[in-house]
Amino acid sequence: MFNGFSHSVMGASHEKTGLVCQDSSAFKIGNGYAIAVVADGHGSKKHFRSHLGSKFAVEATIEAIDRFYEEREDLEANLPVNYKLIIKNIEKQIISNWNIRIEKHLEENPVTAEEKSKFKPEEFEAIPPESYYGSTLVAAVAGDGYTFGLQIGDGSLVAIFEDGKAVMPMEYNESAPANVTASICNSNAASMFSSFYAPNKRLIALFGSTDGLYTSFGSEFDFLDYHSIITSQLINLESFKQIIINNLTKRSHYGTEDDISLSCIYDEDLLNEKIGLLNKQVEDNKQRAAQRKAELLKKQVT
Repeated sequence: MFNGFSHSVMGASHEKTGLVCQDSSAFKIGNGYAIAVVADGHGSKKHFRSHLGSKFAVEATIEAIDRFYEEREDLEANLPVNYKLIIKNIEKQIISNWNIRIEKHLEENPVTAEEKSKFKPEEFEAIPPESYYGSTLVAAVAGDGYTFGLQIGDGSLVAIFEDGKAVMPMEYNESAPANVTASICNSNAASMFSSFYAPNKRLIALFGSTDGLYTSFGSEFDFLDYHSIITSQLINLESFKQIIINNLTKRSHYGTEDDISLSCIYDEDLLNEKIGLLNKQVEDNKQRAAQRKAELLKKQVT
Protein backbone atom coordinates (compact mmCIF):
# COMPACT_ATOMS: atom_id res chain seq x y z
CA MET A 1 0.00 0.00 0.00
CA PHE A 2 1.33 3.41 -0.95
CA ASN A 3 1.54 6.37 1.39
CA GLY A 4 3.17 9.78 1.10
CA PHE A 5 4.16 13.16 2.48
CA SER A 6 4.84 16.63 1.11
CA HIS A 7 5.83 20.00 2.52
CA SER A 8 7.22 23.36 1.42
CA VAL A 9 9.18 25.88 3.51
CA MET A 10 10.27 29.44 2.83
CA GLY A 11 13.98 30.08 2.33
CA ALA A 12 15.95 32.49 4.50
CA SER A 13 16.74 34.70 1.50
CA HIS A 14 13.02 35.18 0.85
CA GLU A 15 12.36 35.93 4.51
CA LYS A 16 14.97 38.70 4.35
CA THR A 17 13.56 40.28 1.19
CA GLY A 18 9.87 39.78 1.98
CA LEU A 19 9.33 37.60 -1.09
CA VAL A 20 6.57 35.02 -0.65
CA CYS A 21 7.41 31.31 -0.87
CA GLN A 22 7.74 30.40 -4.54
CA ASP A 23 7.56 26.61 -4.02
CA SER A 24 4.59 24.26 -4.11
CA SER A 25 4.33 20.55 -3.41
CA ALA A 26 1.81 17.74 -3.16
CA PHE A 27 1.38 13.99 -3.27
CA LYS A 28 -1.59 11.81 -4.19
CA ILE A 29 -2.36 8.16 -3.57
CA GLY A 30 -4.49 6.78 -6.37
CA ASN A 31 -5.92 3.36 -7.16
CA GLY A 32 -2.77 1.28 -7.64
CA TYR A 33 -0.45 4.26 -8.16
CA ALA A 34 1.01 7.23 -6.31
CA ILE A 35 2.23 10.68 -7.39
CA ALA A 36 4.85 12.99 -5.84
CA VAL A 37 5.28 16.47 -7.29
CA VAL A 38 7.16 19.68 -6.48
CA ALA A 39 7.46 22.97 -8.36
CA ASP A 40 9.65 26.03 -7.89
CA GLY A 41 8.45 29.41 -9.15
CA HIS A 42 11.30 31.44 -10.61
CA GLY A 43 10.67 34.49 -8.43
CA SER A 44 12.63 36.92 -10.59
CA LYS A 45 11.30 40.26 -11.73
CA LYS A 46 9.40 39.21 -14.85
CA HIS A 47 8.01 36.09 -13.15
CA PHE A 48 6.08 38.16 -10.61
CA ARG A 49 3.26 35.60 -10.25
CA SER A 50 5.47 32.52 -10.15
CA HIS A 51 4.29 31.56 -6.64
CA LEU A 52 0.94 30.94 -8.33
CA GLY A 53 2.59 29.34 -11.34
CA SER A 54 4.19 26.68 -9.15
CA LYS A 55 0.84 25.96 -7.49
CA PHE A 56 -0.82 25.61 -10.89
CA ALA A 57 2.02 23.35 -12.07
CA VAL A 58 1.46 20.95 -9.19
CA GLU A 59 -2.30 20.90 -9.77
CA ALA A 60 -1.89 20.49 -13.54
CA THR A 61 0.47 17.55 -13.06
CA ILE A 62 -1.80 15.61 -10.72
CA GLU A 63 -4.77 16.24 -13.01
CA ALA A 64 -2.86 15.02 -16.08
CA ILE A 65 -1.51 11.86 -14.47
CA ASP A 66 -4.89 11.03 -12.93
CA ARG A 67 -6.46 11.30 -16.36
CA PHE A 68 -4.00 8.81 -17.84
CA TYR A 69 -4.72 6.41 -14.98
CA GLU A 70 -8.46 6.43 -15.65
CA GLU A 71 -7.64 3.47 -17.92
CA ARG A 72 -4.96 2.01 -15.66
CA GLU A 73 -4.91 -1.50 -17.15
CA ASP A 74 -4.39 -0.14 -20.67
CA LEU A 75 -1.75 2.33 -19.47
CA GLU A 76 0.24 -0.31 -17.61
CA ALA A 77 0.00 -2.75 -20.52
CA ASN A 78 1.42 -0.14 -22.90
CA LEU A 79 4.11 1.40 -20.66
CA PRO A 80 6.79 -1.28 -21.25
CA VAL A 81 6.80 -0.77 -25.02
CA ASN A 82 5.60 2.82 -25.39
CA TYR A 83 6.83 4.55 -22.22
CA LYS A 84 8.60 7.35 -24.10
CA LEU A 85 5.45 8.27 -26.02
CA ILE A 86 3.21 7.94 -22.97
CA ILE A 87 5.44 10.12 -20.78
CA LYS A 88 5.73 12.68 -23.58
CA ASN A 89 1.94 12.80 -23.86
CA ILE A 90 1.66 13.29 -20.10
CA GLU A 91 4.13 16.19 -20.34
CA LYS A 92 2.08 17.80 -23.10
CA GLN A 93 -1.10 17.39 -21.07
CA ILE A 94 0.57 19.00 -18.06
CA ILE A 95 1.55 22.02 -20.15
CA SER A 96 -1.98 22.28 -21.55
CA ASN A 97 -3.53 22.03 -18.08
CA TRP A 98 -1.12 24.63 -16.74
CA ASN A 99 -1.82 27.09 -19.53
CA ILE A 100 -5.57 26.73 -19.00
CA ARG A 101 -5.10 27.59 -15.34
CA ILE A 102 -2.92 30.64 -15.89
CA GLU A 103 -5.18 31.96 -18.67
CA LYS A 104 -8.17 31.66 -16.35
CA HIS A 105 -6.32 33.31 -13.49
CA LEU A 106 -5.11 36.17 -15.68
CA GLU A 107 -8.59 36.72 -17.08
CA GLU A 108 -10.06 36.88 -13.58
CA ASN A 109 -7.09 38.82 -12.16
CA PRO A 110 -5.69 41.27 -14.72
CA VAL A 111 -2.21 42.65 -14.10
CA THR A 112 -2.44 45.48 -11.59
CA ALA A 113 -0.93 48.94 -11.82
CA GLU A 114 1.34 48.03 -8.91
CA GLU A 115 2.64 44.94 -10.74
CA LYS A 116 3.28 47.01 -13.88
CA SER A 117 4.99 49.80 -11.92
CA LYS A 118 8.19 47.76 -11.61
CA PHE A 119 8.73 47.90 -15.40
CA LYS A 120 9.16 50.47 -18.10
CA PRO A 121 6.12 50.31 -20.44
CA GLU A 122 8.11 48.81 -23.33
CA GLU A 123 9.80 46.37 -20.95
CA PHE A 124 6.48 45.08 -19.65
CA GLU A 125 4.99 44.74 -23.14
CA ALA A 126 7.88 42.48 -24.15
CA ILE A 127 7.05 39.88 -21.46
CA PRO A 128 4.84 36.99 -22.62
CA PRO A 129 1.92 36.69 -20.16
CA GLU A 130 2.73 33.06 -19.36
CA SER A 131 6.17 34.19 -18.11
CA TYR A 132 4.49 35.98 -15.21
CA TYR A 133 3.84 32.50 -13.80
CA GLY A 134 7.11 30.72 -14.73
CA SER A 135 8.03 27.61 -12.75
CA THR A 136 10.10 24.45 -12.74
CA LEU A 137 8.49 21.07 -12.17
CA VAL A 138 9.57 17.65 -10.85
CA ALA A 139 7.11 14.76 -10.73
CA ALA A 140 7.35 11.05 -10.03
CA VAL A 141 4.90 8.17 -10.27
CA ALA A 142 5.05 4.75 -8.62
CA GLY A 143 2.94 1.81 -9.73
CA ASP A 144 2.97 -1.94 -9.22
CA GLY A 145 6.60 -2.85 -9.93
CA TYR A 146 7.53 0.22 -11.96
CA THR A 147 8.24 3.92 -11.57
CA PHE A 148 8.60 6.86 -13.92
CA GLY A 149 9.30 10.54 -13.57
CA LEU A 150 9.61 13.78 -15.47
CA GLN A 151 11.28 17.11 -14.92
CA ILE A 152 11.64 20.54 -16.43
CA GLY A 153 14.16 22.92 -14.89
CA ASP A 154 16.24 22.24 -11.79
CA GLY A 155 15.35 20.08 -8.81
CA SER A 156 16.01 16.42 -8.01
CA LEU A 157 14.48 12.97 -7.98
CA VAL A 158 15.84 10.29 -5.65
CA ALA A 159 14.67 6.67 -5.65
CA ILE A 160 15.33 3.91 -3.17
CA PHE A 161 14.59 0.52 -4.65
CA GLU A 162 14.54 -2.81 -2.81
CA ASP A 163 18.35 -2.98 -2.58
CA GLY A 164 18.17 -0.05 -0.14
CA LYS A 165 20.53 2.26 -2.05
CA ALA A 166 19.60 5.86 -2.80
CA VAL A 167 20.03 6.74 -6.49
CA MET A 168 19.15 9.61 -8.79
CA PRO A 169 17.37 7.86 -11.68
CA MET A 170 17.08 10.92 -13.90
CA GLU A 171 19.92 11.17 -16.38
CA TYR A 172 21.32 14.69 -16.59
CA ASN A 173 20.02 16.37 -19.70
CA GLU A 174 20.99 19.96 -20.48
CA SER A 175 18.05 20.51 -22.81
CA ALA A 176 17.97 24.27 -22.34
CA PRO A 177 20.35 26.51 -24.29
CA ALA A 178 22.91 28.53 -22.37
CA ASN A 179 21.41 31.34 -20.27
CA VAL A 180 17.86 30.06 -20.82
CA THR A 181 15.92 28.76 -17.82
CA ALA A 182 14.09 25.53 -18.56
CA SER A 183 10.57 26.41 -17.51
CA ILE A 184 7.02 25.27 -17.99
CA CYS A 185 6.29 28.79 -19.25
CA ASN A 186 8.59 28.52 -22.28
CA SER A 187 7.00 28.30 -25.72
CA ASN A 188 9.05 25.14 -26.41
CA ALA A 189 8.53 23.65 -22.94
CA ALA A 190 7.44 20.28 -24.36
CA SER A 191 10.96 19.75 -25.74
CA MET A 192 12.71 20.73 -22.50
CA PHE A 193 11.59 17.86 -20.25
CA SER A 194 13.82 15.06 -19.00
CA SER A 195 12.26 11.76 -17.96
CA PHE A 196 12.98 8.23 -16.75
CA TYR A 197 11.20 4.89 -16.62
CA ALA A 198 12.27 2.04 -14.34
CA PRO A 199 10.41 -1.21 -15.03
CA ASN A 200 10.54 -4.41 -12.98
CA LYS A 201 11.90 -2.71 -9.86
CA ARG A 202 10.22 -2.83 -6.48
CA LEU A 203 10.26 0.66 -5.00
CA ILE A 204 10.66 1.44 -1.33
CA ALA A 205 10.49 5.24 -1.64
CA LEU A 206 10.63 7.98 -4.25
CA PHE A 207 11.39 11.64 -3.48
CA GLY A 208 11.07 14.83 -5.50
CA SER A 209 12.63 18.06 -4.24
CA THR A 210 13.26 21.59 -5.42
CA ASP A 211 16.85 22.74 -5.84
CA GLY A 212 16.95 24.47 -2.44
CA LEU A 213 17.34 21.06 -0.80
CA TYR A 214 20.24 19.91 -2.98
CA THR A 215 22.15 23.17 -2.52
CA SER A 216 21.90 22.87 1.26
CA PHE A 217 24.35 19.93 1.13
CA GLY A 218 28.08 19.93 0.61
CA SER A 219 28.11 17.04 -1.85
CA GLU A 220 25.93 14.63 -3.77
CA PHE A 221 27.08 11.88 -1.38
CA ASP A 222 25.62 13.79 1.57
CA PHE A 223 22.43 14.52 -0.38
CA LEU A 224 21.84 10.83 -1.16
CA ASP A 225 22.77 9.73 2.38
CA TYR A 226 20.13 12.14 3.69
CA HIS A 227 17.47 10.33 1.66
CA SER A 228 18.56 6.99 3.11
CA ILE A 229 18.12 8.40 6.61
CA ILE A 230 14.70 9.91 6.03
CA THR A 231 13.48 6.77 4.27
CA SER A 232 14.31 4.75 7.37
CA GLN A 233 12.33 7.29 9.43
CA LEU A 234 9.21 6.85 7.31
CA ILE A 235 8.52 3.71 9.34
CA ASN A 236 6.72 6.05 11.77
CA LEU A 237 5.10 8.65 9.53
CA GLU A 238 3.52 10.79 12.23
CA SER A 239 6.77 11.41 14.12
CA PHE A 240 8.59 11.73 10.77
CA LYS A 241 6.38 14.63 9.70
CA GLN A 242 7.44 17.00 12.46
CA ILE A 243 11.08 15.92 12.28
CA ILE A 244 11.31 16.52 8.52
CA ILE A 245 9.43 19.85 8.67
CA ASN A 246 11.89 21.08 11.32
CA ASN A 247 14.83 19.80 9.31
CA LEU A 248 13.68 21.38 6.04
CA THR A 249 13.16 24.70 7.85
CA LYS A 250 16.70 24.47 9.22
CA ARG A 251 18.12 23.52 5.80
CA SER A 252 16.41 26.51 4.17
CA HIS A 253 19.08 28.61 5.96
CA TYR A 254 21.96 26.75 4.27
CA GLY A 255 23.34 26.83 0.73
CA THR A 256 21.44 29.31 -1.42
CA GLU A 257 18.93 29.93 1.43
CA ASP A 258 16.23 29.10 -1.09
CA ASP A 259 12.71 27.80 -0.56
CA ILE A 260 12.63 24.01 -0.17
CA SER A 261 9.95 21.53 -1.15
CA LEU A 262 10.02 17.80 -0.58
CA SER A 263 7.42 15.30 -1.72
CA CYS A 264 7.68 11.56 -1.21
CA ILE A 265 5.70 8.42 -1.95
CA TYR A 266 6.56 5.03 -0.53
CA ASP A 267 5.42 1.42 -0.30
CA GLU A 268 4.52 0.77 3.34
CA ASP A 269 4.68 -3.01 3.04
CA LEU A 270 8.10 -3.06 1.37
CA LEU A 271 9.41 -0.42 3.79
CA ASN A 272 8.48 -2.65 6.73
CA GLU A 273 10.03 -5.65 5.01
CA LYS A 274 13.29 -3.83 4.28
CA ILE A 275 13.69 -1.66 7.38
CA GLY A 276 16.63 -3.76 8.63
CA LEU A 277 18.40 -3.35 5.29
CA LEU A 278 17.72 0.40 5.31
CA ASN A 279 19.10 0.82 8.82
CA LYS A 280 22.25 -1.07 7.79
CA GLN A 281 22.57 1.17 4.72
CA VAL A 282 22.39 4.24 6.95
CA GLU A 283 25.19 2.88 9.16
CA ASP A 284 27.31 1.93 6.12
CA ASN A 285 26.79 5.44 4.72
CA LYS A 286 28.03 6.97 7.99
CA GLN A 287 31.21 4.90 7.80
CA ARG A 288 31.81 5.86 4.17
CA ALA A 289 31.19 9.54 5.01
CA ALA A 290 33.74 9.34 7.83
CA GLN A 291 36.23 7.72 5.48
CA ARG A 292 35.73 10.44 2.85
CA LYS A 293 36.23 13.11 5.51
CA ALA A 294 39.43 11.45 6.73
CA GLU A 295 40.79 11.17 3.19
CA LEU A 296 40.00 14.83 2.53
CA LEU A 297 41.79 15.93 5.72
CA LYS A 298 44.78 13.79 4.75
CA LYS A 299 44.97 15.48 1.35
CA GLN A 300 44.75 18.92 2.94
CA VAL A 301 47.60 18.09 5.33
CA THR A 302 49.87 16.72 2.59
